[in-house]
Amino acid sequence: FCKFGYGEPLCVSAEQKRALIEGTTQLLFRVLGKPAISTFVVIDEVETDNWGWQGKTTTQIRQEQRVADSKSIT
Repeated sequence: FCKFGYGEPLCVSAEQKRALIEGTTQLLFRVLGKPAISTFVVIDEVETDNWGWQGKTTTQIRQEQRVADSKSIT
């Protein structure tokens, strides 16, 4: 079992997800000898309002970072 998680909006296509699942399965076999038949890959897409860090949602953190980035450019 291998789980990948990321927050939206990352815009990962179905083809990218297929490639991630295939590549992860191959890597686990190559590095650990884990056969594909016993490998499960889960891609967990979590909305940024549903997870956070240091008391803020990821949405808030990203908004604050965009504001800080825009101020540093000007």
